[in-house]
Amino acid sequence: MIVDDSAVVRKVLSDMFSNTHEIEVVATAQDPMFAQKKLEKIKPDVMVLDIEMPRMDGLTFLKKIMNEKPMPVIMCSTLTEKNSKISIQALSIGAVDVIAKPKMDIKKNLGDYEKTIIDSVRSAAAANLAKVNFKSSGIRSVTSSKTMKLSLTAGVVLPSGPGNRLSSNSVIALGTSTGGTQALEYILPKLSNHCAGIVVVQHMPEIFTSAFAERLNSLCCVEVIEGHTSDVIKAGRVIIAPGGKHMVVKTRKDGLPYVEIKAGPMVSRHRPSVDVLFRSVSKSIGNNALGIIMTGMGDDGAAGLMDMKQVGAHTVAQSEDTCVVYGMPAVAMRKGAADQQISLNDIPELIESFSRLSGSA
Repeated sequence: MIVDDSAVVRKVLSDMFSNTHEIEVVATAQDPMFAQKKLEKIKPDVMVLDIEMPRMDGLTFLKKIMNEKPMPVIMCSTLTEKNSKISIQALSIGAVDVIAKPKMDIKKNLGDYEKTIIDSVRSAAAANLAKVNFKSSGIRSVTSSKTMKLSLTAGVVLPSGPGNRLSSNSVIALGTSTGGTQALEYILPKLSNHCAGIVVVQHMPEIFTSAFAERLNSLCCVEVIEGHTSDVIKAGRVIIAPGGKHMVVKTRKDGLPYVEIKAGPMVSRHRPSVDVLFRSVSKSIGNNALGIIMTGMGDDGAAGLMDMKQVGAHTVAQSEDTCVVYGMPAVAMRKGAADQQISLNDIPELIESFSRLSGSA
C-alpha cells in the first residue's frame, strides 16, 4: 500500500513495483484518512508511507498503525534535514526502513533507485516485527557479567594471555541493513568510551545518516559521527558511513587508522557497501580487527567478512532469533565467513572484551 499526497509519487512507485512479479500494489491513498478507510477492508504486507501529508502527518499515522494494526512500514521522505530527523524518529517508533522520495530528475538514476526501493520492500516483507522494537521484544539487557562470561566462553573465541594481545590500533567493523538502526541503538549506548574504534555501514540514504549519527551521539558515552575523509578511528569513537558514499579504512604512516569517503558504483547492490568496508579493514588492519555482520536482507558483507576471516580477524554474525531480517548473517554463516553466531544482547560485551584485549578498554 502506498500512502502519499503526491499523485506523481504514487504513480512512479506503482510503476516501479509493477516491474517485478513479487510486488503487487493493492491500494494507494493520498493521505492517512483515506488509508484508514481502505485498511478496514485490506491488510497489505508492507506500507510505504509519506511523512508530510494533509490532515494527518506520517509520523502520527505510524504511531496509530503500530498501536492498532502493526505491519512493516517504510517511510518515504524528501531529502531535507527536518524530514531526515523525523524519519530517524520513525525508525525508533517501529518503521522498518526509510527511503528517499523519488526526485523530479529520477530518470537519471532510475535503475539504482528502483533496485533500492524494491530491495527495501522485500526486506520489509521479510521483517520480524517482534524484533523491531527491542525494548519490548524480550531481549535481555547486558546486566550479568557471570552470564555473559559463560556465553562468551561457550560461543565467542577470543585470544587470551599476554602473547595474544591485540594492537592498540585495532578496529571493530559493523555492517547492517534492515533492523540495523534499532540494533545499533541497542548496542552503542551500552559501550564505554574506552572501547576500540568502531566503523559502521548502515544501509541508509544520504542526509539520513547524519541525523542518525546525531541521534546515536545523544544517547551514547562513545562519540558517534558521520564519517568524513581523514577522520581518525580511535578509542571511544564510532564512525557511520555517509549515505550514498562508500567508506574505506586506511592506515597513516604513523600507524593510526582513518577513514576515506569515496564515490563509486553500487557494490553488492548498495552504496555504502558493507563489503567495501570489510575488505578495506582486511587489507589495512588485518588480524587486529573484529568484524560483525548484523540484521539485513541480501548478501552484502559476506564476501568482505570472509576476507577479514582469511587474514586472521575475528568474525561474528548476529543470531537468527535476534535479527529483524536474517539475511546478511545467514549468507555469511552459509559461506563460512563468520566464526560463530552471537545474540544481539551479547554483542556489547563482545566489543568490550575485544577492546580490553587491544588495550583500548
